[in-house]
Amino acid sequence: MTTRTWEGLTIPAVGTYNLDVAHTRVGFIVKHMMVSKVRGSFGHFSGSVTIAENPLESSAELTIKTESISTGVADRDGHLRSDDFLSVEKFPEITFKSTRVTGHSGDEFTVVGDLTIRDVTREVELTVEYGGTGTNPWGQAVWGFSISTEFDREDFGLTWNQALETGGVLVGKKIKVEVEGEANPAA
Repeated sequence: MTTRTWEGLTIPAVGTYNLDVAHTRVGFIVKHMMVSKVRGSFGHFSGSVTIAENPLESSAELTIKTESISTGVADRDGHLRSDDFLSVEKFPEITFKSTRVTGHSGDEFTVVGDLTIRDVTREVELTVEYGGTGTNPWGQAVWGFSISTEFDREDFGLTWNQALETGGVLVGKKIKVEVEGEANPAA
């Protein structure tokens, strides 16, 4: 991979890079019963990052197949696929498309973009940590990243819940998203 130096970072050359789905995880965390956390992920997704000459003008997009949600519990996954939550028959995809990079400090960038869930689009802010570049044992260029954000699921029409006898609700409103992965030059 051709790299260059920008503000003390060794970054990929200008170009488009596809997410390496075999080495990327799109995960989420939500509170359960106000006392613990449930973790899950999506198994089918695709995305790309286009690195601009000025890295602060770069862009990214991600498409997630909603039916690929998995929390490790079949009944819960079925409920999450239902009309109470993702309604995967009507809304087969979740999408993110960046609109701007608002700044950076060292290897951490702030990326703003449009997140669409159930045909509701809201602006979200991502924290993107750049992990560096390398070459895997098969000679393929890679660069790594970690992304995190948090949003209120009710802002996207995901309002199902159940009150608990002890107070509070079954499912927390805040969803934390964590994406860890690698990208490779587009062919």
